[in-house]
Amino acid sequence: MNDPAEFIFSQTVIGTAPLVPELRLHLATEITPIWQATESHLAALNIEPPFWAFAWPGSQLLARWILDHPALVQGRKVLDFACGGGLAALACARSGANTVLVNDIDPLALEAAQLNAGLNALSVTPLSGDQIGTLPEVDLLLCGDVCYNQQMADRIIPWLRNCAQTMEVWMADPGRPYAPKEGIEVITSKTLPTTMELEGKTSRDTRLCRILPLRASGSSHRS
Repeated sequence: MNDPAEFIFSQTVIGTAPLVPELRLHLATEITPIWQATESHLAALNIEPPFWAFAWPGSQLLARWILDHPALVQGRKVLDFACGGGLAALACARSGANTVLVNDIDPLALEAAQLNAGLNALSVTPLSGDQIGTLPEVDLLLCGDVCYNQQMADRIIPWLRNCAQTMEVWMADPGRPYAPKEGIEVITSKTLPTTMELEGKTSRDTRLCRILPLRASGSSHRS
């Protein structure tokens, strides 16, 4: 793949996510063609499928909450972990965050996030490499739709709890069984439309939670 930007342009159209019409994104209109188009790229780099080409429920809920409550991110340094197309990061940049970092193990995702920022006259800073196990120097760490299998959840959740000792950590999840049930504080929830191709159902009950640090026990909830 000689030109990542050209590949993204050729495989997507400019559209918006249902819950976040304010922000334009490069989005795939069908799943199968872009999955097939990235097969050789995925095999060569040993990375996940093109999650960056879709507006997943968790990223939509994160972005909507941030845009509706901009004071929560204004002046802060934010990391959008496993950013995909960077929708949550764009919401932070639009809402006045001081610095917005985007991280993903897929270089195409970082390219897509920057292209999406350009579509909206916003700026994000790419952070490459696997950040799990590090302690990012940020005020707020965001992640959405990351608990899509048990292996990933087992790796990510302890790291997020450790991060929560020195920064605020928000996770948005569309009701996956691997997401944490305890040691969280529910910030908001919403039923979001999805597609059968992506999610196996036409809607998902999605919630945004604050991850509590390792030293916290039990779980607390608020709406």
